[in-house]
Amino acid sequence: MRFNRILLSTTLVVVALVLQVSILARLQLPGAVPDLLLLVVLALAFVYGHVSGALIGFGAGLLADLAPPADHAAGRYALVLCVIGYLAGLTKPENGQLRSATGPMAMVVAAAAVSTLLYAGVGALVGDTAARHVGLVPLLISAVVYDLLLAPFTVPLIMALARRAENDPLADTTTAGTDVSTGWMASGTGLRIGSQRSGLRIKAARSRAARAGRIKGVKRL
Repeated sequence: MRFNRILLSTTLVVVALVLQVSILARLQLPGAVPDLLLLVVLALAFVYGHVSGALIGFGAGLLADLAPPADHAAGRYALVLCVIGYLAGLTKPENGQLRSATGPMAMVVAAAAVSTLLYAGVGALVGDTAARHVGLVPLLISAVVYDLLLAPFTVPLIMALARRAENDPLADTTTAGTDVSTGWMASGTGLRIGSQRSGLRIKAARSRAARAGRIKGVKRL
């Protein structure tokens, strides 16, 4: 991963985690908590692809597992977001830009449902039965609704920031400098050839003028 990707991804993940723990989790909404961290992973995976999406998802999930007030086994949510980031990155088009919002919104719905089911499934494997007491169906529906309502305000903005970070001005300047220097060398060769040609033309014109002057002088004589 490039440095600008790592810097932007780390910043967005930390900000999303702080907002989710300090604000969204304290709203006491019925059912699930709006998963801002999931939306960040999805948006970055849409731009960066499946490999970066899996790495960002794993790092974001591991940070959420270790951040207080986490009460589950470490690595549980890291596995969920790693899978989600990988699958979301597979939907990245060849040109890196999504033409419509239908695909991302459908992926948000699928990711909210899959992450809830996968999180509950991994919890059942390690002996966590909290999802059974709350109710899996209400948890699933609320997670999809909350994430779908929050996605239009977060996913496009994060994708725009990610694309802007990909078009790094410093990298563009470096590339432009390389192209300019290459073009300068090529044009320099052309200028030398052009100057040589123009010099030959001037010499030829002078020689013709000198010859004409000599001919006129002969006639005068």
